[in-house]
Amino acid sequence: MSVPVDPSSSLSLTHLVLNASIVVQIVMAGLVLASLWSWAIIFSFGTRIGSVRKAIDAFEIEYREADDIDEFHRRVSVRDQPIARIFSAGVSEWRRSTSGKSIDREATRERLATAMGAATANEIDRLADRLSFLATVGSVAPFVGLFGTVVGIMNSFMGIAGAESSSIAVVAPGIAEALFATAIGLAAAIPAVIAYNAFSHRINRVEQRLNRFADGFHATLSRRLELEA
Repeated sequence: MSVPVDPSSSLSLTHLVLNASIVVQIVMAGLVLASLWSWAIIFSFGTRIGSVRKAIDAFEIEYREADDIDEFHRRVSVRDQPIARIFSAGVSEWRRSTSGKSIDREATRERLATAMGAATANEIDRLADRLSFLATVGSVAPFVGLFGTVVGIMNSFMGIAGAESSSIAVVAPGIAEALFATAIGLAAAIPAVIAYNAFSHRINRVEQRLNRFADGFHATLSRRLELEA
């Protein structure tokens, strides 16, 4: 006498993954890996952007309290901080532009603005480097999941043709496999999109603060230029 098979067992997640076609398994594995890497970026970037914002707060307080720019530069030039590198870029350009006997005020101001602007852009590019992966996952993962869905449905139709039956026992595993691939694609894409938008906003805020600091430091050096020229 045959033993009845519990239909629900064939629809368990483990059964769906292990019995899926090789193409769908590859799609699922790729989406899971992309999701895990996205979460790693989300956690690491969240920590990093928080550290950068705290560093900006502390640096600006120190800068306002500093009496001597050159002495302050000696203390902070070794720091691995975006705002410290922007400050160092301004000081370095200031020293190069004012080292000669004659000083071109307007050219010096332009070079200072260019040097600190380029330093700010470099820091923002470095900070946002891995966000492109989140954007890629957010835009591509649903379509990769949809590809797995199409393959799963095709497998279902072939199963129907092979069994010459359209009963739920024949159709359900393939349809469930297809929908599971879609679910994994959405599970990978949704957090990536949300994180990308949130982090992009935070990076814009950091860029604004760095630009404001660069503008303020440029004004300080311009006033110093008036006194020394």
